[in-house]
Amino acid sequence: MVSQGSSPSLLEALSSDFLACKICLEQLRAPKTLPCLHTYCQGCLAQLADGGHLRCPECRETVPLPPAGVAAFKTNFFVNGLLDLVRARAGGDLRAGKPACALCPLVGGAGTGGPATARCLDCADDLCQACADGHRCTRQTHNHRVVDLVGYRAGWYDEEARERQAAQCPQHPGEALRFLCQPCSQLLCRECRLDPHLDHPCLPLAEAVRARRPGLEDLLAGVDNSLAELEAARTVEKEALARLREQAAKVGTQVEEVTEGVLRALLAQKQEVLGQLRAHVEAAEEAARERLGELESREQVARAAAAFARRVLSLGREAEILSLEGAIAQRLRQLQGCPRMPGPAPCLLPQLELHPGLLDKNCPLLRLSFDEPQLQKDSGKDEAGSQGGDEAQNRTQDGAKSERQGGIQPQSRDGAYTPKEDRAQTPQEDGAQTPREDRAQTPQEDGAQTPKEGRAQTPLEDEGAQTPRGSRSNKKRKFKGRLKSISREPSPAPGLNLEGSGLLPRPIFSCSFPTRMPGDKRSPRITGLCPFGPREVLVADEQNRALKRFSLSGDYRGAVPVPEGCSPCSVAALQGAVAFSAGARLYLVSPDGEVQWRRALSLSQASHAVAAMPSGDRVAVSVSGHVEVYNMEGSLATRFIPGGKANRGLRALVFLTASPQGNFVGSDWQQNSVVVCDGLGQVIGEYRGPGLHGCQPGSVSVDKKGYIFLTLREVNKVVVLDPKGSLLGDFLTAYHGLEKPRVTTMVDGRHLVVSLSNGTIHVFRVRPPDS
Repeated sequence: MVSQGSSPSLLEALSSDFLACKICLEQLRAPKTLPCLHTYCQGCLAQLADGGHLRCPECRETVPLPPAGVAAFKTNFFVNGLLDLVRARAGGDLRAGKPACALCPLVGGAGTGGPATARCLDCADDLCQACADGHRCTRQTHNHRVVDLVGYRAGWYDEEARERQAAQCPQHPGEALRFLCQPCSQLLCRECRLDPHLDHPCLPLAEAVRARRPGLEDLLAGVDNSLAELEAARTVEKEALARLREQAAKVGTQVEEVTEGVLRALLAQKQEVLGQLRAHVEAAEEAARERLGELESREQVARAAAAFARRVLSLGREAEILSLEGAIAQRLRQLQGCPRMPGPAPCLLPQLELHPGLLDKNCPLLRLSFDEPQLQKDSGKDEAGSQGGDEAQNRTQDGAKSERQGGIQPQSRDGAYTPKEDRAQTPQEDGAQTPREDRAQTPQEDGAQTPKEGRAQTPLEDEGAQTPRGSRSNKKRKFKGRLKSISREPSPAPGLNLEGSGLLPRPIFSCSFPTRMPGDKRSPRITGLCPFGPREVLVADEQNRALKRFSLSGDYRGAVPVPEGCSPCSVAALQGAVAFSAGARLYLVSPDGEVQWRRALSLSQASHAVAAMPSGDRVAVSVSGHVEVYNMEGSLATRFIPGGKANRGLRALVFLTASPQGNFVGSDWQQNSVVVCDGLGQVIGEYRGPGLHGCQPGSVSVDKKGYIFLTLREVNKVVVLDPKGSLLGDFLTAYHGLEKPRVTTMVDGRHLVVSLSNGTIHVFRVRPPDS
C-alpha cells in the first residue's frame, strides 16, 4: 500500500491488483473510469447499468448513465498504457513457445518471422538479431532504444518503456495521441486535429500537462489535508472507544465488587438480626421460667392446704373439726393474705421491617450515569483510584468525582444516590462504621456457604450499630427499624442462585440415577459425558474401563466396547462413531467397538479434553497448549493455538452448536479462566473474575441459546456465563443436591446432565430465561 504523500512506483502498479477489475477479478478489458475514479471493464459496467444510472461497486456512489451508454464513460488511457506494457512483457506472437520477429514478414514476405531476441521500446516491436542490427542503421530509427528481449521480459526496462510509450487514438489505429483540444478537453491525434478541431486552439500534450499539473497538485494537496484530518478524527474516535471500553470494564468490576460487598453486608446483618432474635427470645424465656416456677410453687402450697381443709370438713367428726379449726383458719388466712403475683411482664414481639427499596422495583440499588467525555478527561488521573473493594475505604472526593463519570451510583435509604464511600462501608444506626474485617468474615449457620456472585442486588437499610448482647434494653430499642433478612437456615444453603429472577436459565430437576452396574468391580469414576442419540447420554467410566449408555430417565442401554486395557477419559460422539481419549492416545471406534484409528498424543499432559465439532465429522482434542482437529479418516485437519500463545492448558472443551464459525469454549487451568475462542483459535471472550471463587474451572457445557455452564467442584456449584464469557451467576448449588460435580454435558440443548463424584447422575431440564 502506498503511504499518503508518496508517489507509487511503476513496479507496484504492475505487480498489484491495480490492473484487475473488481467485478470480474480478471485483467481489465476496455477500462472505463467512473466519476468516482474507480475503473472497471466496459462489459462489466454494462451489466450493472439499471434504469439510467449505475452504482459503483466499491464506494456505492450512484452515477448517472450517459445517453450513449457505458461506452461514453472516459477511457482510462493510463490503465491502457500499463496493460500494453504488461502484455508486451508477456509476449505477443509465439512460435514453438518463442516470440517471433515483427519485421521479418514485412521484409521477406514470409508468413512468420524468425525468433525475436531484441525489442524496440519506441516502436514496441519484437525484433530478431538481423532486424535489430538494421533497425539501428536507418535514418528514421537510428535513435530508437533497442534492448535485449530477455531483460525486457524480466522488467529491467519498464521505466524506459513507459517513458517512450505513446497512447493510441481509439478512432485512428496506429496514430498516437499528441494534442489536447482546449475548448473540448479532448485528446487528439494528427488525424483528429484536422477535422473537426481544425479551428480549435490545441496544445501539445507536454505543454498542456505543464499548464494543468499545478492545479491538480493543489487539489491533491487539499485532499491530502483532508485525509490527515480524517486520520486524526479516526484516531480520536478509536481513543474514545478505547476509553469507553476501559471505563466499561472498570464499571463492570465495580459492579461485581460492590455486589459482593453488599451481599456480605446483607449476610452479616442477617446473622446479627438472627442473633438478636435468639437473644431476645432466650431472655424472655428465662424471665418467664422464673415467674412460672414461683407460680407453680405457690399453687402447689395453696392446693395442698385447700385439699386438707376439704378433707377435714367432709370426713372429720365435730370434735376433730373444732380442734383443727384454728390452725386451718390461720393457714387459709395466711394464703389469702399473700401478695398477688404481678401480671405477665410485657413481651416485646419482634417484627420484621424491610427497606421500602427492597420491594420497589423502580428503586434500583445500582444505577449508571453518563457524563461528557471532557469531564472524564479532566479527572483521568483520579480514575485510577475508582475501584471498589478495599480501595473504597481510602477514596477521596476526587476519586468519587471520577467514579460518577460512567460509574455506579448507589442508592441510599431515602432513594437518593450517594457517593461510593458511603456504599463501601456499611453505616450503622449510630453513625459508626462496621470494620471491613468483620464483614468479610461472615458467620454462617449450619454450614451454609457464603455466596459471592450473581444474586440480584438487595438494598440495605443503613441503621443501627451492632449491639452487645448483654445490653437487653439496647436490643429492644434497636430491634425495630433494622433491615432483617429471613432466609432458609438448614444446610445446604441455596447460594447465589438467580432462579426465578428472569436473568438466568432456570434448572428444573428431572431425575437422578446411579451408574454402577452389577458387573462393575469398582465404584464408578465418571470422567466424560456426551450426548449419544436422542435423549441418551454416553458415560465414560474410567475406573471400570467402560463407555456406558443411559437414557435421560436412567435406563441402561448397554455399552460401547473399548479396546483391551483402555480407560476412557473424555468422550465425544460423532456421525456413526465415538471418539475418546485414554492415556496419551486418541481413539475413534464404531458403536460396536471396532477401532477405526488411533493417534498418539503428548505425554506431557495427564488428560486430554475431546469435543465433537458441530458438523459431526471432526473431533477436536486439547494437546499441550494447542488444539488439534482430526477428520473421520484420522488425518490432522488443522491445528491452532488458542490466543496465539502456548500458555494455556485446556482441561475441558465444548463447541457452540449455535455458532456456524465453530466457536468453542474451554476451561484453562493454567490461566485459571474460562476462554471463548473462534474457529481459528482467536480469543473473543475470557472470564477469570471472582465468580470462580478461586477454584480451577472444570467441565463446560453449552445449551442451544449459547449459555455456558461451568462446574466448580471445590464449592459444589455450576455457574452460568453468557455466550461471550461474562459471568451471570450461580445456576446449580448444593441446594439442588450437588455434591462435588465432576462432568457435565447438554443433551438436545435442553437437558443438563451432571455427574457427581460418587458416580450418581442428576438430570436437570433447563428452562430458558425468556420462557
